[in-house]
Amino acid sequence: MWDAPPGVKAGSVETAVLGSEDGLYRCPWGVSPPEYRHYHDAEWGRPVADERAVFEKLCLEGFQAGLSWLTVLRKREAFRSAFAGFEPAVVALFGAGDVARLLQDASIIRHRGKVEAVIANARAFLRLQADGTSLAGVLWSYEDEAVAQGARGRAGQVPQGLDEVPAHVPAAVALSRWLRRAGFRYVGPTTVYSAMQALGVVDDHLAGCSARSRAEAERACFARPGLQLQDR
Repeated sequence: MWDAPPGVKAGSVETAVLGSEDGLYRCPWGVSPPEYRHYHDAEWGRPVADERAVFEKLCLEGFQAGLSWLTVLRKREAFRSAFAGFEPAVVALFGAGDVARLLQDASIIRHRGKVEAVIANARAFLRLQADGTSLAGVLWSYEDEAVAQGARGRAGQVPQGLDEVPAHVPAAVALSRWLRRAGFRYVGPTTVYSAMQALGVVDDHLAGCSARSRAEAERACFARPGLQLQDR
């Protein structure tokens, strides 16, 4: 039996952090399998400003809708291969033949709406860039609102258990509406908030999670991208 870290109640029904054989405490979902552990430790909650990486994450979160994120993680390299490394300028040129090809590709999730959404999202991304707008900057512009609304709306509080991590917050609803108006698809509030969590816009690692301190250290020195590409 593992002792809980200081300040974290052990054995709560809300499922606080769990200890692992390597001596680290993790959010319960990040303990296993290995794909989740690596994603939890090295990626989730770490701040990202790269335009292509933000585009990829939004698209992959869209593929996850209604499915397990583990399924997407295990197919991520196949997705990257199928969608030209999620380079928007290339994906935006995909046509009906590419859609047909992708729907025959068993290495990815073969869902017509989601496949076509990636192409639509690439075109929307290019329109933003043509206007000088940063997609990463748009997401990060909602940071303050999302952080204040998280952890059950208790500004500045760190979630103690999974029951305190919201599925989405009002800021994600607003961002979802913005993205839809810009032409993005499969960007509902839950999908958008998942992307915000993954990209470090909010840090929803639980109190006592070993990865939380690393994510917070990176967020503290992270240069937030501006809304305009020239601000970067």
